[in-house]
Amino acid sequence: MIVFPNAKINIGLNITARRPDGYHDLETVFYPVKIYDVLEAVESTELSFEASGLGIPGREEDNLCIKGYHLLKRDFPNLPPVKIHLHKNIPIGAGLGGGSADAAFFIKLMNQQFKLGLDEEAMMGYARKLGADCAFFINNKPVYAFEKGDEFEPVNLDLSAYAIVLVMPDAHVSTAEAYRGVKPAQVNETVYDLVKMPVTAWKRQIRNDFEAHIFNDHPVIRGVKAELYERGALYASMSGSGASVFGIFESTPILQHLEETCQVFYNM
Repeated sequence: MIVFPNAKINIGLNITARRPDGYHDLETVFYPVKIYDVLEAVESTELSFEASGLGIPGREEDNLCIKGYHLLKRDFPNLPPVKIHLHKNIPIGAGLGGGSADAAFFIKLMNQQFKLGLDEEAMMGYARKLGADCAFFINNKPVYAFEKGDEFEPVNLDLSAYAIVLVMPDAHVSTAEAYRGVKPAQVNETVYDLVKMPVTAWKRQIRNDFEAHIFNDHPVIRGVKAELYERGALYASMSGSGASVFGIFESTPILQHLEETCQVFYNM
């Protein structure tokens, strides 16, 4: 069985508190976009994982799909081994949730393929054990995310009338680096409320707390955002902890200059 995990972007991201468990409370809006990986799992004699496309760092046993399989196996001991193949297209280290999407779609695939009988809430429970934003991809619809980014409230947001363009520069921002430079602070208005405003007002109202220090350390990312605004973006922002930057346009722009040095994804 083959599925197509998609990416997400963050519209706004505020770090509101540091938690006793070492994580941070945050608030953001997750919005799914049309950049896809390809994930296949077929019954086999032993559990295995192979990948193509973009290189995936780390050990095979640390891959979230493998971890997802072992989570399910604990509760479903008759679950057979599978051969997993992942073709990686969603940029890595980009703030797009690609690894989380792969894990969530793997859980959904296993549930369907082997008739595990899990409902949406149960699948989200497994996904939350794999990563803060994994559970978002079970339902895969726009949500306001809060606490660790793993609690959700539906948000009425439809950007299909706009052209969304995403740019991935030659830069990498680790999660640890991103969080080192932020100072948690409460917000006066939540992103949940701010996204109800016209997109043309977002530039003045919606921010990403990671941008200030990451732009200082990685001026190429700052430059991408500036160029998207120069090319007519109504709103542009780094997604999550970066390094990707997206722009929302009234119509598809021509970004030939950025294409020379960056990956550019159009009409997401």
